[in-house]
Amino acid sequence: MRTSMRLIIGVVNLLLFLLPCISTQHCPAKISPPDLDSPESWPVQKPLHTGFMSSIVHSFLSSVQPNHFPKGLFIKVLKPPATIDTATIKEFLHYELGFLVCVAIGILYIILMPLIGMCFACCRCCGNCGGHMYQEKTNSINCRRRSFYWATFLITILILAGNICMFLSNTYTHENVRSAPGEFNNTLENLQSYITIIPEQVDEVVNETVVVVDNVTNNIKGIGLLLGREIQRGIEGSINPALDSAGVMAQVLQNTSLFLSTLNATQKELDLLQTNLTGVKTRINKTLHYPECMNCIVLQTELGKLSLASGLNFSSFNKLHSAVDQVQKTDLNAQIQKGKNFFENIPANVTEATRDSVQKVQQDLQTIKSQVTEVTSDIPLDQLTTISDTLSTVQENQNYRSWIDLAEKLRWNIAVVLCCLILLVVVCNLLGLMLGPAGLVPKDDPTNRSSTANCGGLFLMTGVGFSFLFSWIFMIVVLILFLIGGNMYTLICVPWNNQQLFELIDTPGVIPGFQLSQSLGLKTNLTISDVYMDCQMNKSLWNTLHLEEIIDLNNYLNVSKYTGQVQKALESSNITLPSIVLLDSETKKQLSSFSAIASSVNISSIKMQKVITPSIIGLGYIADKLEALANNQTNATVKAELQNEAKDLRFIQTQFNATVNPQLMELDSQTEHFGHLMSLINGTVQNVLRLVGSAQGVLNNNMTQMVKSKLTEFIDCQIGVFTELVDWTNQTITEQVGRCGPVAVTVNSVENILCSQLVDSLNAFWFSLGWCMVFLIPSIIFSVKLAKFYRRMKHKDEYLDNLMLTPIPRVNLKPY
Repeated sequence: MRTSMRLIIGVVNLLLFLLPCISTQHCPAKISPPDLDSPESWPVQKPLHTGFMSSIVHSFLSSVQPNHFPKGLFIKVLKPPATIDTATIKEFLHYELGFLVCVAIGILYIILMPLIGMCFACCRCCGNCGGHMYQEKTNSINCRRRSFYWATFLITILILAGNICMFLSNTYTHENVRSAPGEFNNTLENLQSYITIIPEQVDEVVNETVVVVDNVTNNIKGIGLLLGREIQRGIEGSINPALDSAGVMAQVLQNTSLFLSTLNATQKELDLLQTNLTGVKTRINKTLHYPECMNCIVLQTELGKLSLASGLNFSSFNKLHSAVDQVQKTDLNAQIQKGKNFFENIPANVTEATRDSVQKVQQDLQTIKSQVTEVTSDIPLDQLTTISDTLSTVQENQNYRSWIDLAEKLRWNIAVVLCCLILLVVVCNLLGLMLGPAGLVPKDDPTNRSSTANCGGLFLMTGVGFSFLFSWIFMIVVLILFLIGGNMYTLICVPWNNQQLFELIDTPGVIPGFQLSQSLGLKTNLTISDVYMDCQMNKSLWNTLHLEEIIDLNNYLNVSKYTGQVQKALESSNITLPSIVLLDSETKKQLSSFSAIASSVNISSIKMQKVITPSIIGLGYIADKLEALANNQTNATVKAELQNEAKDLRFIQTQFNATVNPQLMELDSQTEHFGHLMSLINGTVQNVLRLVGSAQGVLNNNMTQMVKSKLTEFIDCQIGVFTELVDWTNQTITEQVGRCGPVAVTVNSVENILCSQLVDSLNAFWFSLGWCMVFLIPSIIFSVKLAKFYRRMKHKDEYLDNLMLTPIPRVNLKPY
C-alpha cells in the first residue's frame, strides 16, 4: 500500500511538469529506385611486341605517303555511278606517288640484281671482276684490307640486326595472328553482353515502375492505417497527457476511497469494541456493588479508567468520503476508456470514410502503370535481338579459324626460310671475317696464303653468291608486303585512328542503302563519327542516337492528368471523425468539489495508536485484578460473575489485538503519505482539468483542419512518389540505359587487333627484310673487295720493294 501511494505521488508530480512531444514520421511511401545494372567495362588489349619497330615503320611510311587521306577519291570510286576516268587514275597515281617511287626502286633492284649477278658470274668465269688471281702488293695494301674488313663487318652487323628484327617480327606476327581470333571472339562476346543487357535495363525500368505503382497502390489501400496514424500523431500530444492524467486521477480516487473505507471499517470496529467494553464495565460495576462482594470497593476507582476511543475523531472525513463517492458515480474510468477507444478507432474511421475514393484511385493507378510501361514499346529492341543473333552466329561459326591456322602456318614457314637465308649470308660473312684474319700472314706471298685465310675468302664470296641469288626474290616479297601493309596502314589504320574513315562511311551513297539518320527516322544528320565520339564519352543510346526525335518521352511520362484525378478523388473523401467529450461537466464539477474538500482535510486528527494503546493495556490489568478479587470471594455467584467479567475483558483485548490494532498501525503508517497526497490534490485536479480542456479544444476546434492537413500531406506524399518515378524514369532512359562505352571499346579493340597487332607486325617484317636487302648491296661490294685479301693467288707480283730502277732513255730517230 505504501509503495503504490508513493508511485502515484511520483506520477502526479511528473505530469505536473512534463508533456510528451509530438512524434513525426517521414512519408512511408518514399521509394529510392536502384541504379541500373551496367555491363562490365573491359580494357583494350594493347599488343606487347610490336612497339619496338612501330615508330620507325610509321615514320618511314609517313615519309613515303605524306598526302592526306583521299576522301574525295574514294567517294568518286565507291559512290554510284562509279567514275574511273583518266583524271581519277591520275589523282590516284599522284596520291600513291611515294609508293610508286619505292616500287620503281624495288623493281629496278629486282631487275638489276640478277643481271649484275649474271654479269659478275660471267666475268669471274672469264677471269675478270675478282676472278683474276693476281694481287699487286703496294704500301697501302694493309690499310685497304683493314678498311674493307671493318666496312664489311659493320654492314654485316647491320644486316644481322635486320635479320634479328625479321625473326622477332615473324614470331610476334605469329603470336598475334594466333591470338587475334580469340581476342576477336572476346570482343564479340563483350559486345553481345552489352547488347543483351540493354533489354534487361529496359525491363528494370519497367519493373521498377510496376513496383512503385504497386507500392503507392498498397499505400492507398492502407490509407486508413497510414493516414489514421498520422492523425493520431497529430493529436496524441494533447489527448494522451489528458487521458493519462485522468487515469492517474482515477487511481488517486480509488486509493483515497480505499483509505477512507479502511478508516471507516476501523471506526466501526472501535465503536463495536467500545459498546462491548461499556456493557462489561456496567456489569463489573454492578457486581462490585453487591453486598456479598468482599473488598470490591478498591476496584471501583480503577473501573473509571476503562476507555477505548477517547481522542479518536473521524467525523471530518465523512465529507471527503461523500465527495469521493460522488466522483466515482460519474464513472471516470468509463469516460477515459471512451477517449482511448476514440483514439484507437481513428484508422478504422478513416478507412471507412475513404472506401469509395480508394476504389476509384486504384483504377487511375493502373492506368498510370500501363501508360508508363508503354514507353518501352517504341524502343527498337527487335533490332538489338537481330544483332545479338548475328554475333552469336559469328561466334559459333569457327570454320575460319582452321583456314587462318593453315595460312598462318604456311606464312610462318616461308618467313622462317627467308630469315634463315638472310642469316646464311650473315653467317658466311662472319665466317669469312673470322677465318680470313685468323689465317692471314701479311708478309707472306699472296700465292702462299694459308688454307684458313683462303677459306675465309671463299666464305665471303659464297655470301656474295647467295646475295645475288636470293636478294631479288626477297625484294619481290618486300614489294608485295610493302604495298599491302603500307597501304593498309595509310588507307585504313591512319584514317581509322583520326576518324576520317568514319567520315567516308558517313558520306551518302558510299555504302548503298546505308544512311544512319534515315534508318532511324531522324531529322538530325547523325553520323558514325558523332556516334563514336559520344560512345567514347560513354553516353546513353538516347542521347547518342537522338531518340527524342522519334520517341516522345514526355507523352508517356506525363501522368499529371491521372495524378490530378488521384488527388481530386482523395481530397473529395469526407473524413469526419465522431465527436467526443473527454470529461462531462458533472465529472468536472465533482472533481472540483473533491479537490476543495480534500484540501481542507485535517490529517492530524488521526491519532489512533497513541490514544488507544494505554487503554488496551488497562484492560488486562483490570482483568487480573478481577480474577484475584474473585479468588478471595466466598460467594460463589459473585465469584463466578467476577471471573466471567475478567474473561470478557480479556476477550475484548484479544479481539482488539487481532483485528483493530493491525488496521490502526497500517492507517498510522499511511497517514503521512495520504496527507501529502491530499496536499497535491488541488494541483492535480487543476492539471487534469487544464489538460482535458486543452485536449477538448483541439478535438473541437482543430480536428477538422488537422484531418485535412494530414490528408493533404498524405496525398502530396503519394503524388511526390509519382513525380520521383517520372524523373527517375526520364533520367534513367535518357542518361543510363544503354551507355555505349562498350561499343567504342569494341571499335578500338578491332582497330587494335587489325592495326596494332596484324598490320604493324606485318610492316615490321617487310621493313626488316627491306633493311637487309638495302645493305646487301654494300655487303656484296665490300665482300668481293675483301675476299681478294684472303684468297690464295695463282700469280705472283714480280717487283722489288726497295729497288729503284732508272729508266733507259729512248733513242730519237731523225726522219732522214
